[in-house]
Amino acid sequence: MKREMLSFVKSNILFGQDETRGIVAMEVEGDEGIRVFRKEGDRLLSELQPFQPFLLLSDTSLLEGITCSPSVKTLKGSGEYRYQVSFGSWREMDRVRKAIAQKTEVSAGHPDSPVFFVSDPIQQHLIVTGQTFFKGLTFEELRRMQLDIETFCPEGYEFPNPNRQEDRIIVISFCDNTGWEKVISGKDLSEKEMLGELVRIIQERDPDIIEGHNIFNYDLDYISRRARIHGIPLDLGREGKTARSRSSRVMIAERTINYSRWDIYGRHVVDTFILAQFYDVVTRELENFGLKEVARHLNLASPDRTYVDGDQITWHFLHHPEKLHRYALDDVRETRAVSDLLSRSYFFQAQIFPFSFQNAVVRGNAAKIDSLFIREYLRQGHAIPKLEEARSFAGGYTDIFYQGVAKGVVYCDVRSLYPSLMLSEEIWPKKDELHIFSRLLADLRDFRFRAKDMAAQATLPEERQFFDALQSTFKILINSFYGYMGHAQSHFSDFDQAERITARGRELLESMIEWLGKKGCQVIEIDTDGIYFVPGPDITIERQEEDLVKELSDFMPEGIIVEYGGRYKAMFSYKIKNYALLDYDGTLRIKGSGLRSRGLEKFQRVFLEEMISRLLAGQKEGIPQLFQQYLERMALHQWDVKMFMKTEMLQESLEKYREKIRNNARNRSAPYELALRSEKRYQPGDQISYYVTGDSERVQAYDHCKLAREWDSRHPDENVRYYQRKLRNLYKKFSEFFEDETEP
Repeated sequence: MKREMLSFVKSNILFGQDETRGIVAMEVEGDEGIRVFRKEGDRLLSELQPFQPFLLLSDTSLLEGITCSPSVKTLKGSGEYRYQVSFGSWREMDRVRKAIAQKTEVSAGHPDSPVFFVSDPIQQHLIVTGQTFFKGLTFEELRRMQLDIETFCPEGYEFPNPNRQEDRIIVISFCDNTGWEKVISGKDLSEKEMLGELVRIIQERDPDIIEGHNIFNYDLDYISRRARIHGIPLDLGREGKTARSRSSRVMIAERTINYSRWDIYGRHVVDTFILAQFYDVVTRELENFGLKEVARHLNLASPDRTYVDGDQITWHFLHHPEKLHRYALDDVRETRAVSDLLSRSYFFQAQIFPFSFQNAVVRGNAAKIDSLFIREYLRQGHAIPKLEEARSFAGGYTDIFYQGVAKGVVYCDVRSLYPSLMLSEEIWPKKDELHIFSRLLADLRDFRFRAKDMAAQATLPEERQFFDALQSTFKILINSFYGYMGHAQSHFSDFDQAERITARGRELLESMIEWLGKKGCQVIEIDTDGIYFVPGPDITIERQEEDLVKELSDFMPEGIIVEYGGRYKAMFSYKIKNYALLDYDGTLRIKGSGLRSRGLEKFQRVFLEEMISRLLAGQKEGIPQLFQQYLERMALHQWDVKMFMKTEMLQESLEKYREKIRNNARNRSAPYELALRSEKRYQPGDQISYYVTGDSERVQAYDHCKLAREWDSRHPDENVRYYQRKLRNLYKKFSEFFEDETEP
């Protein structure tokens, strides 16, 4: 079955030219070799492959005066980086790179640099050899272990601190994708013995991947500090190698998150906390990124799941350890379930791109596509162009034609608008002399359609899951090609062509609007590649709506397909890209930060949802009464802290925050002020939940704030007037929609 699953996916450009199967890990060994771990059935094989690191240069005169003797290959084509210089060792190559940077006073990575340098030796090896991870393997064949710890916090302290002698790890829970589970309890073993058992279990179970939720910044960091106190080497890697960490960062949409990256020899570490944030870039639906919230949102939480509040963990360890053990096991089970769902796409990406699985998770889509070009160009002995100077250009077409409630709304969209335009009108980067762009895009589109068909035909759930994850991966890559063309760090970017694509996209959508208008339709909103509209009065059933969209698709140029995207009982159109949809089955979908921003407290989000539900149901006369009910509940302290607390992520270090405050470079902020007062060692990427105290409606939150965990239901001290004012402002903001308006 496994071979048939991927039999249609054949492309050396996409998957690399080397057919080596079963690679699960690669590590640098010494200065001249790469240790490769491969799976053959139940056996794990280890072999040493020769490694020849390389630089790309625009001018060989830069090598004058060096003491080593690298091999130089002249590349074809007009790209500026026309010389591939290979060295006997990484140390030798790095010495030459630094000498050139000193000579030219331009570092590698700068657009004007005469040197192109891939800084990851594993990526270099994958580029040169054409190998990729996991060829011939299924996701289920990987041994994935999940890990979680619970920690003791002495009385009088708010947070556990691994540097305090009296703090300790009290529970370590494990499971893996074979169904195996294990709990190590501090009731049975000393912390030193627990850490020794942790190392023994990982060596015995020998996982390919270790997963955890916030495992980078919490679990492994805490384990490492406690192991250091006890003098226990953290030998978690294959061949007994010690785990190592370093500071790193990952870009997730508009945010940069700093984290402690852990490298465990022969294994990959995957953090579901990071996976959840990448997932939320698309959906924007998660209230926070905690494991419990993520599992509930993804419908992965078991009905009999055990919950223990963070401030009750120490108490449960002392008085009810069995419940704590159940809680810890449920944590790793949920981590496994979240990873089952969210990491499959990265498994497929590791089969495609010259990146390790761990790096495939954190690298951006443009960097991934760039790596495909570089691998194939070097395979064909072709020169790589320099980076193009970035410039701005007009983006996709978004507009709104009606605000308020519309009934009987239809949605249609252009299937993969920008990729379809690139393929149908042959809009490619001019620097792509080998025409890799068009071949990759055509292959990916073909593979995706085949995977979608096979998902629809699958009879077994695991087959359907496999093909759905595969087609989702191809969809992500397809839709990244346009972004790649307009990305400043892409070697084959072309801003003129990217601008041409968006211009043609706007023209097509404008022609669709005109066509719909002539058919008696009222367009509500247009969003880059899709249109919401109300059909004319003669169209009343779904089949007629589908026929209308089919007629619109036939009107489009060849290669451009308009698809019927659904029908809705009602739509609340607020602002561009901010709207709510009511399905005929009663399901409410809300899109846009103006209607469901995480910057709003939960009571505001819930009020908005109830208000919108009434608007869409034609019950707007009940909204003023709903508003009064909310005000009364606040005054009577009827809500738990979760209704009015805010959860914010620290974007910069506390040191940088202090410096900016001293220099008047930013305003004070409640979460940062709380972090400064706390004994916990906060760092960028950490989240803080807090609420506002006091009795004036106009207090400064940073002067009147407490951690959410400090709130006491017996003595509620939230600032009622402050929160009531927020609700009044929200109510006023939407009050225009409670008045009578003409429906389209």
